[in-house]
Amino acid sequence: MKKTGAEILVQSLLAEGVDTIFGYPGGMVLPIYDALYDADLRHILTRHEQGAAHAADGYARASGKPGVCLATSGPGATNLVTGIANAYMDSIPMVAITGQVVTSLLGKDSFQEADITGITLPITKHNYLVKDVQDLAQTLREAFYIARTGRPGPVLIDIPRDVSGGTADYADPGPARLPGYSVNTKPDPEQVARAVRAIEESERPVIYAGGGVINGGAHEELLRLAEILLAPVATTLMGLGGFPGNHPLSVGMLGMHGSKYANYAVSECDLLIGVGVRFDDRVTSKLEAFAPGATIIHIDIDPAEIGKNVGVDIPVVGDVRNSLQKIIECLQPRLESRWRDKIQNWKKEYPIEFVENGRLKPQEVIKEMYNVTRGEVRVVTDVGQHQMWAAHYYTYHRPRTFITSGGLGTMGFGFPAALGVQVACPDETVLCITGDGSFQMNSQELATVVHYNLPVKIGIINNGYLGMVRQWQELFYNRRYSYVEITGPDFVKLAESYGAVGIRVSKKSEVREAMEEAMRVPGPVVIDFPIEREENVLPFVPPGEPINKMLG
Repeated sequence: MKKTGAEILVQSLLAEGVDTIFGYPGGMVLPIYDALYDADLRHILTRHEQGAAHAADGYARASGKPGVCLATSGPGATNLVTGIANAYMDSIPMVAITGQVVTSLLGKDSFQEADITGITLPITKHNYLVKDVQDLAQTLREAFYIARTGRPGPVLIDIPRDVSGGTADYADPGPARLPGYSVNTKPDPEQVARAVRAIEESERPVIYAGGGVINGGAHEELLRLAEILLAPVATTLMGLGGFPGNHPLSVGMLGMHGSKYANYAVSECDLLIGVGVRFDDRVTSKLEAFAPGATIIHIDIDPAEIGKNVGVDIPVVGDVRNSLQKIIECLQPRLESRWRDKIQNWKKEYPIEFVENGRLKPQEVIKEMYNVTRGEVRVVTDVGQHQMWAAHYYTYHRPRTFITSGGLGTMGFGFPAALGVQVACPDETVLCITGDGSFQMNSQELATVVHYNLPVKIGIINNGYLGMVRQWQELFYNRRYSYVEITGPDFVKLAESYGAVGIRVSKKSEVREAMEEAMRVPGPVVIDFPIEREENVLPFVPPGEPINKMLG
């Protein structure tokens, strides 16, 4: 039976288990939108294509399934670029579908033509320009397979209008046929044996866990390994929630904005077990001083990450869950650990804390958010100071409950991502913690959450500055605050103008009441928290310093 390319696209999406698309229509995707009119797929119309990309990203992070976004050619496609790059840096499975001019006009600078496959080549796991409708079904099958297997990532499919509007016989293409693409999920037994020997010989082990633990579904194995070794677990920003933050062995986040006790532990350990991590610069800082006396084990699905930034003594390439299981099978539980006791003393001596002065502090706001919600919500953040306060002062007990932009550090990510998380988790509460600068980058999505009655709760940590940039200008540029003071709208009135509920909090005693009221409201709520304007994120490792040399 013949189908149009657009109908084949819809059929292929359904075959991959897709239930939701985030998108924005335009001329070169009209055949696709016509097919969506009768399709058994939910389409969320965002108010900007960047919002669609971030929403698909958030959906993927919360659900573990590939998120899907759709945009037209030219500016529609290029507006997806930041969201695609964000997903690529954080290894998030996503399929971005773009319209393109008809094949006969390719390369002729046609109206709304952009070489989106060329533009996104460095920021996708793979991409396709489909020139024949006969290839469309197989392309969709391959794209989803690539996006979700191995180290996940975004895949882009560019579809000219004559392909989506053309016809072909449709049949299920069967399994993806990719002879040049293979994923090694099983670790080498000899490397596992070497890792086990190093673990058994260690006295001061530290586990350094990242987003790969969450992507790989290895949180239970991580917990088991830590309890067998009585080893402290330091997580990256992307790894928060992969290990229970309230567990005695948790030392929280490490690196530039990490806790003192996490950074001291890594600096003094004799064995560092990196699990699903990239050893990125925000963690390591001064490379030659990072874990200087430690043997390093690196467990990761992507062999390209092994040794890329830090020399590794024992590489274990494979699926992190499978790899941890193989290692755990060979270990005997430790009954006592003086190293663990030393870590606990550091936690008491160097707590994460702040100085109260009577004005509303962001740390107090985040702590009260946790007290009201007890960690039973999905937290999504933007990027900046509020992101670090959310990392330190809210405790995450389970995976996929802390969702943030890590590698790319994208301001404007949080609110549309929270929209996607809410779509993925309709029966859960989604709390978006954002800054006044970040929120204004995609505040138009208030129209989307109101239109679809998505009950996202948005807390704006409002200091009237681009806070993290201002902090750096304070510390390293003699308080020369160059173009970081920002003015914004009345956020309460802005929320109300879109049809959402707006609340303003001006003192600590009002925070709990505002949060409780927001939780009672069945729809979206915006809470404006005007905070102490020059509050800094501490501890803080200055650039180029070892991670055990912290300010604050």
